[in-house]
Amino acid sequence: MLKILFPSIMLIPVTWFSPNKWLWTLLTMYSLMISFWSLMWFFSPLNNPMFINKYLYTDQLSTPLLILTCWLTPLMIIASQNHMINMPINQQRLYILTFIMLQLSLILAFSAMELTLFYIMFESTLIPTLIIITRWGNQTERLNAGIYFLFYTLMGSLPLLIALLTLQAESGSLMMTSMPFMTQIYPTQTNQIWWVACFIAFLVKLPLYGFHLWLPKAHVEAPVAGSMILAAILLKLGGYGIMRISIMMTPFTKDLVFPFLVISLWGIIMTSSICLRQADLKSLIAYSSVSHMALVIAAIIIQTPWGFTGATILMIAHGLSSSMLFCLANTNYERTHSRTMLLARGMQTILPLMATWWLLANLMNMALPPSPNLMGELTIITTLFNWSNITIILTGLGVIITALYSLYIFLTTQQGKMPEHLTAIYPTFTREHLLMNLHIIPMCLLICKPSLIWGMFT
Repeated sequence: MLKILFPSIMLIPVTWFSPNKWLWTLLTMYSLMISFWSLMWFFSPLNNPMFINKYLYTDQLSTPLLILTCWLTPLMIIASQNHMINMPINQQRLYILTFIMLQLSLILAFSAMELTLFYIMFESTLIPTLIIITRWGNQTERLNAGIYFLFYTLMGSLPLLIALLTLQAESGSLMMTSMPFMTQIYPTQTNQIWWVACFIAFLVKLPLYGFHLWLPKAHVEAPVAGSMILAAILLKLGGYGIMRISIMMTPFTKDLVFPFLVISLWGIIMTSSICLRQADLKSLIAYSSVSHMALVIAAIIIQTPWGFTGATILMIAHGLSSSMLFCLANTNYERTHSRTMLLARGMQTILPLMATWWLLANLMNMALPPSPNLMGELTIITTLFNWSNITIILTGLGVIITALYSLYIFLTTQQGKMPEHLTAIYPTFTREHLLMNLHIIPMCLLICKPSLIWGMFT
C-alpha cells in the first residue's frame, strides 16, 4: 500500500515543478509506472486481508477497485491533453492536481479499515469532482450540474453521518473488522430507520433510480476526464460502501428489501428505454451507467455470495467499458464540436480504425461473450432468478434493450451518409489509439483470469 500511496503523493510536487514542455509527458510516464506497480496487489495472498496499519488494509473486494483507480489516472491524463493544451500552464497544473487529489482520496477510501476514515474520504471526493465539473466543464449548464451533484450527495450523506455517530457512541468502535461482533439490537421500527440511514448515501452515489437525476447532468457537463472517473470509480464507491457496511446490519428483512429491489429492477427498464430516445451521446452513456448500476444494487441487496461476486465483476467491467465509451464520445466531440449523434453520422468512412474501437466498446457494453460484463450480468441474473423467478422478465428485457441501444450508438455515429461538414476533420492520433488500447487490453486479459475480480465471497 505504501509503495503506491507515497508515489501518488509525490505526483503533487511533480505537477508543480515539472518544466512546462515536459509536464504532460512526465506525469503520464510517472502515473503509468504507479499503475503498473499497483498490479502487484494481484500477486499478494488474496484470501487474507493485508493489514498496513490499524487504519488501512486491502482484501479481495478493495484490491480490484484500488488497481482500477491507479490504472485510470494515466488514462485521464492522456485523454485530457487536447482539451487542456491551449489553457495557461498554471491552469493545466491545477487541473492535473485536482485529479491527483481525487485519486488519493479514492485510494484511502477503498483501503480504509475504520468507518470514520472511510466516510471522510467518501465525502472528500465531492470537492475535487465539483471543481472539475464547475470549472472545466464544457457547457454553460455546468454550474447547475454542480449544484445537483452537490446537494444530492450531501443530502444523502447526512443520515449516514448520524447513523455512524450513533454507532460510535453506543459501541465505542467503528473498525470494520470488529463490526460482525457488535450487532446492535434495536426495535423493529428503529432498525428499519437505521438500515435506510446507512444505505441512502450509497444508493444516491450509485445511483438508485429516482436519485439519478444528478448523474446525466454531471456527465454531460464534465470534461472527458471527469466523465471517465465519475463513471469508472466514483459510482463504484456506492456499491463498495453497501458491501462494507452491510456486515454491521441486522439481516435484511423481506419487507425492507422489497421496495429497493423493485425500484432497481424497474430502473433497469426505464433508464435503458430512455437511452433509446437520447440524441446527446454523453447523456445516453450516462443513462446506460444508471441501468448497469441498478443491476449492481439488486445483486448486493439480495445478500448472497453469487450476488456479491456478480456485483464486483460488473463494477470492474463497467468501469473500463464506460470509461472507454466516454473517451470515444470525446474524440467525436473534438472533431464535430457537438454531442448530437445525428451530426456525426458516417464517421467510419473517414476514421475506420476509430470505428473498430467503437464496435469493441459497444460489444463489451452489451455483454457479448466472453467479456467480463457477461460474467457479471449472468451471475447477477442467476442470483435474482433464484430469489424470484419473475425477475427474469425484467432482467431479460433489460439485456435486450441494452443490446438495442448499444447497436443504436454504433449505427448512428458510424454508419449512414456522411454530412458535408465532416469532410475536413483531422485524423486520429496515436495518443487516442493508445488510450483505447489501455482500456480494451485489461478487459481482454480479465477474460483469461476472471478470478482476479471475483471479490471476497467466492
